[in-house]
Amino acid sequence: MSSSFYEIIELANGEIALQRADGDGEMLVRVSFSDEVKFFLQDQHLEVAKAMINTGIRIVGQIQREEIGIDMDIDDDDDEYDTGHTLH
Repeated sequence: MSSSFYEIIELANGEIALQRADGDGEMLVRVSFSDEVKFFLQDQHLEVAKAMINTGIRIVGQIQREEIGIDMDIDDDDDEYDTGHTLH
């Protein structure tokens, strides 16, 4: 993925999606929860979806660094790659 800005949104059908902030192109990722899971999560499904998407982005970054030969261990608490900005 390019180094564009992305945003996590909730679609009208209840899915959570990652898209480019400029709105160009299709949704990059969609997360969908059943009604049963939404009930279980007590309306925290958006937070869970954000965590899932953010983890996926972090893993993609790790894969890309490995492919170009950068040897790095990134702890879960390491905020070196966290810009501190989340668009909604």
